[in-house]
Order: sequence, then structure tokens, then C-alpha cells
Amino acid sequence: MNLTEKSVENVEYMIEQIKEKLRVLNLGAIKPSHFNEEMYEELKDIYEHVMKRNSFSPNEMQAIAEELGNLRKGQ
Repeated sequence: MNLTEKSVENVEYMIEQIKEKLRVLNLGAIKPSHFNEEMYEELKDIYEHVMKRNSFSPNEMQAIAEELGNLRKGQ
């Protein structure tokens, strides 16, 4: 997957990977449709951070969730 290109498919891929890595229990809370390509670089930064870590503290998971919330459309 070439994540250097801004696309809806890449946004969907990154969100799904973040959800899987963080084991998000409320899967409906984070949907690819909540994000748009304008925030692509910020989302990619979060994605890369999450993918290079093996585990997260509850505080780190909270911070990531807050950052994703800040990137949502209409925020």
C-alpha cells in the first residue's frame, strides 16, 4: 500500500489498522467516513506512531483517541 498518496482508500486503510492495533472495542466510534483527505498528513503521523509501537498505556490510548477526535470532519 502506497500511503504517500492522499486517497479515501488510504484513509480507510489507516483507520482500520489503527483500530485493529489499539483493539478499539467500540468500533462504531471510529469510522473512516469521519475523516477526510484534508487531515491526511496528521492521520498518517498518528498511523505511523501507532504501527511502530507494540503496546500502549491507557493514557496513551486516550491521547490517541483524542487526537483522532480532533481530526474528525467538522471539528
